Amino acid sequence: MECAGSGAAEKIRRRRRLVACAVAVLVAVCVVVAVAVPLSLRRDTRTFKDTFVARCEGFKGYDCEKIWGVFEQAYVGRDPCDVPVGAYGPLLVAVPFPPACNRMMFWSKTKDVVHDFTEKRDCFVTVEDTLLGSVLDGQTWCGKEGSSETFTTDCPGWTQCENNTVRSFWTGASAAFAEAACGDATVMLNGTLATPFSSSSVFASIEVPRFRSPKVKSLKVVLVTQKNSATNCGNESLKDLQKQLDRGITYDCTEVPEAQILDCSSHPEKPCGACW
Repeated sequence: MECAGSGAAEKIRRRRRLVACAVAVLVAVCVVVAVAVPLSLRRDTRTFKDTFVARCEGFKGYDCEKIWGVFEQAYVGRDPCDVPVGAYGPLLVAVPFPPACNRMMFWSKTKDVVHDFTEKRDCFVTVEDTLLGSVLDGQTWCGKEGSSETFTTDCPGWTQCENNTVRSFWTGASAAFAEAACGDATVMLNGTLATPFSSSSVFASIEVPRFRSPKVKSLKVVLVTQKNSATNCGNESLKDLQKQLDRGITYDCTEVPEAQILDCSSHPEKPCGACW
């Protein structure tokens, strides 16, 4: 672009051309910088609702805006320590857990290995693989009295109060997921712990009491072990688990090295039953 001339009028035109040149250069630089900066370093400006709806839309056949509306009614405008499990009742009715007989997987202190497995193999379904579980897994949210907003910071933690927003949701979701169990159920427990079946865990206190015969026929315990694990299927806590099962539900336990499960996750050609 030519940027020269003489006289008053020409000086004005020259200034305009210089400004145009500068703007063009600036735009070019901005484009180069935008392309050069990795996406992972750019600020994510999505709101909690945006994330909720985006994840929800990964499941076909649902009105995600309507689900969001039912969800926020549970906690918006409420004290974040006064959101009982029942507040999520309408949400759990609106989006029930579809029964997946013989494919429902439960877990306790084994989240990473379980989800690595279910992500790579289409054998089992955990609560976090369902619509509501997937949408809210790893999220923090709460409301405040007198406010119509959703907050994602300064919310009470899991142990700060019993009826906090997040804990109540997962308690209700875990109960509903267990009530939907049918056929042969499976649970992965942590074989590196002295007490793999802890009475204070969600699995022990919320899910096991909701397994009912004859709807649930059996429970398979996959005890995930490491090379030096001292815990085995004869552990006293696992005997307690067996005693707590509803009469008519058969019980089985298998010790499986974590390395074996990870290897099986990477070989989709293997039948799922061969993983343990």
